[in-house]
Amino acid sequence: MWLRDSTAQVSHYIPLAVEDEEVRDIIKGVIKTQFKYILIDPYANAFNEEPNSKGHIKDIPRNDPWVFERKYEIDSLCYPLRLIYKYWKETGDSSVFDESFKQAAKVIIKQWITEQRHFEKSPYSFIRPNCRWKDTLHNDGRGMPVSYTGMTWSGFRPSDDGCVFGYLVPSNMFAVVVIGYVIEIFSTFYAYESAFISECETLKEEIEHGIDAYAVYDHPKYGKIYACETDGMGNRRLFDDANVPSLISLPYLGYCDKNDEMYLRTRKFILSEDNPYYYKGKFGRGVGSPHTPEGYIWHIALSMQGLTSNDPEEIREVIDILCSTDGDTGFMHEGFNADNPKEFSREWFAWSNSLFAEFIEYAVDNKII
Repeated sequence: MWLRDSTAQVSHYIPLAVEDEEVRDIIKGVIKTQFKYILIDPYANAFNEEPNSKGHIKDIPRNDPWVFERKYEIDSLCYPLRLIYKYWKETGDSSVFDESFKQAAKVIIKQWITEQRHFEKSPYSFIRPNCRWKDTLHNDGRGMPVSYTGMTWSGFRPSDDGCVFGYLVPSNMFAVVVIGYVIEIFSTFYAYESAFISECETLKEEIEHGIDAYAVYDHPKYGKIYACETDGMGNRRLFDDANVPSLISLPYLGYCDKNDEMYLRTRKFILSEDNPYYYKGKFGRGVGSPHTPEGYIWHIALSMQGLTSNDPEEIREVIDILCSTDGDTGFMHEGFNADNPKEFSREWFAWSNSLFAEFIEYAVDNKII
């Protein structure tokens, strides 16, 4: 069970939870399980159903029996906070804010503060023997050097590929949003935790400052845009992750408005061939990933492009691409060959199917289709 994917698989059902007790219980069960797992190991991204030592048992250091994989990704901690907040706001049900949530929220914030100074304070390292370059961290499992920026460090991207530079910008932006959720929840239900609330506010401000100071690149063609990764030492990577969080997903995550000028310039770069992972083929065009073969476009990236668009024509074009590239399976996939959609990765990818469903519902609700 991935913390990120399990959130994405149920998020589009939240509106139904208001009236449907069974749906409400399912989502509450996911929330309870997620925060139980975070308290077992906040650096892990995926867990076993029971402590059976399944999964990547050869990784170094050896995983806890509950842990399926221990690739540290900021978004793995963001998503459960997003789910519990969205559930509360939609249903008004505050019973999910139990002691487990309270403890886990404090663990998450503490870890993000620690990872602001990864090399000085963090206990985390990750080595996977005999694997492809992207599946492990180099420099003795610590990742490439970084300088302090105020942002918090991430070992891996939402794709589960290792970061080249340790400050993953869209994940830090996602963290800013969910720290705001934590502040609101604690101010509402645990106002006596003033020291912790203040700690959250400081962290949020420091990450925001780091983004503004180190993640903005003055592109000769597009003007000032956001880089996807940086190390705080002047190095940046200009691309976008095909998963979420991504730079193109920022309005969806609640970091900025769809009409924000910096976002629009960044989006223009991402949806151009200046982005090294933007592909065009006979059956479509869109964002791909180094996680899949060259020329493979991601259905998640297409759905997110549609969900963050203001242009009905663009939204309908994206829907046409999605519907015509299912490889005659009736499902969304991970990536597909832009010249031959019957060549794809992951015949069944619940996260991708769920996001597609959310996108279609959005297009119908807004009378675009």
